[in-house]
Amino acid sequence: QVQLVDSGGDFVQAGGSLRLSCVASVSFRSMETLAWYRQPPGQQRELVASLTSYGITHYLDSVKGRFTLSRDDAKNTMYLQMNNLKPEDTAVYYCNAGTDFNTYWGRGTQVTVST
Repeated sequence: QVQLVDSGGDFVQAGGSLRLSCVASVSFRSMETLAWYRQPPGQQRELVASLTSYGITHYLDSVKGRFTLSRDDAKNTMYLQMNNLKPEDTAVYYCNAGTDFNTYWGRGTQVTVST
């Protein structure tokens, strides 16, 4: 059973930074895709950033230049560095990892950005 534990959410002021972490119970090398999603209050979950096993990254337009997804395979951990946070970034953030056959989710970590 693959487990993902995401953490790092907090309450910050606009313009601040946070780094979210996601620790896996298995090596991320076994995953085809790593990603972070978020679900703002009253809205659908949306893809924020992703990284394929081929090294291709994708970012939501509204976070380009501010958010960076990275990984540390030695620690089975991936990160989402979030800079210049805005109130519209307020959401529950979920880490995600997938293969061709399965998708795994963290339980979510709350990020709240105040004006």
